[in-house]
Amino acid sequence: MNVQKVVVLHGLYMSGLVMRPLCRRLNKRGYATLNLTYNTLSPDIETICSKIDAFIDNEPTAFVCHSMGGLIARRYLEQASEQSRLVNPVITLGTPHKGSFLAREISQSKLKGLLKNSIDYLLTDSGHWPFPARLYSIAGDLPVGLLPLLSPKSESDGTVLINETCVTGMHEHKIFPLSHTSLIYSRRVMDYILDVLAHTHEPGA
Repeated sequence: MNVQKVVVLHGLYMSGLVMRPLCRRLNKRGYATLNLTYNTLSPDIETICSKIDAFIDNEPTAFVCHSMGGLIARRYLEQASEQSRLVNPVITLGTPHKGSFLAREISQSKLKGLLKNSIDYLLTDSGHWPFPARLYSIAGDLPVGLLPLLSPKSESDGTVLINETCVTGMHEHKIFPLSHTSLIYSRRVMDYILDVLAHTHEPGA
């Protein structure tokens, strides 16, 4: 059965509002979307998981996640609910799967209070993708943001290092000439997402 549902998760300091253009593209292609807004500074993971489970409702479902949203998706899959077995693929945009260098720098400074409980996700170093759902990790290499000031010679999208988006066990890794936020709005990225979804038939396929 082809995937007809997509859970969409935004990143740090954002809300579902920024993901609406992406959702509209998905809706036009016939996908039902759950554009889930959550408190990024203090995620209620139990509530998030319950809403996702209810949305999946025994149907094959994909995830499209920006930045921290990909880490929330990982935490959801770790819960290993019955519904989570129907998830495939997981597509992440600028997600620091290996932990965020930028968040680590902020957490060690006087600005650490800005991150609150998000550090429980952003500082987790998960170098391997162990789930049956295929991971398609998308990164940007246009360094527009704070990161180049802290690590001038690094390769990044301005917020997340390219290396942080690479993990063992992922199915595919793609790099686009985009900054961290522009990954959400890029037509090229959206075309890639649609192509992945169109060729996904069942979990683990």
